[in-house]
Amino acid sequence: MSDQNPRTAHPYDAFEMSPVPTPGPDAVPPEPFHGIYGMPSFVTVPTTDLAESVDFWTRGLGFFELFAVPGVLVHLRRWAFQDVLLVAADSVPAEPPALGYSFAGVLAQVDAVAGACRGLRPGAVDGPRDTPWNTRDVEVITPENARVVLTAAKPFDPASEEARNLAAIGITGLDNGTHA
Repeated sequence: MSDQNPRTAHPYDAFEMSPVPTPGPDAVPPEPFHGIYGMPSFVTVPTTDLAESVDFWTRGLGFFELFAVPGVLVHLRRWAFQDVLLVAADSVPAEPPALGYSFAGVLAQVDAVAGACRGLRPGAVDGPRDTPWNTRDVEVITPENARVVLTAAKPFDPASEEARNLAAIGITGLDNGTHA
């Protein structure tokens, strides 16, 4: 165990492990990742209607079906490490949970996802909105009442209010929002 303060220690630069591109208006999302790997984390979403859920997550949120066990579960994915298991359930909560699932995108995808989701579920979309931590987010309530957020980093401007917000909590030395 390290005795260094995590707020002052230089973080390990591991951006080469992430599929998320450098933020910017011209950032290109990576191709959907079809490989098999040991998932470091994933979200399990119970659903009473697998077909409706798969349709919403694929047409609205941009996931694809990696594989399915008919009538039991569907494994969805976007980029590497963005995995969701839709699992058949007898019931789901009537209200969206406080806990949500956020996944990364690029700026050019935010409005498109918001529009696609609005077309599939009018009233289920909040945003897009800019955050104090330099992202543009759109929040969606899925057919299973899951709270899902597509978040995209904005280009980093060292003179911006967002840069001052980040500096106030000890995050400095950013280069276009990607490296500390």
